[in-house]
Amino acid sequence: MSLHDQIKHRRQALGLTQADMRSRIGMPRQQYQRLEAGGNPRLDSLSLVAAGLNAELMLIPQDKLYAVKAVLEGQRGVAEPPLDADPWQGLLDDHDTSSHGHDS
Repeated sequence: MSLHDQIKHRRQALGLTQADMRSRIGMPRQQYQRLEAGGNPRLDSLSLVAAGLNAELMLIPQDKLYAVKAVLEGQRGVAEPPLDADPWQGLLDDHDTSSHGHDS
């Protein structure tokens, strides 16, 4: 689900209209409509909208994404990445200096 869809669904789950967002965050209704319709908001606008929706913006490291999704979906344990996940991700970042015959 896109970020725009998540914002819209969160607003609807709270029982708010787009017009309600003006009083909650001070953003004109037209500007908020553009954001939900796929506009490209600035970070400070997203932070403002998140606060108005009683939500938080977060950066989640990719290696923790599946665990976070599992927690949010109420699953126990750590979810496995999908089969189409990049199998090469992180491989070049692993530096095993002991196998290269020198110390760092």
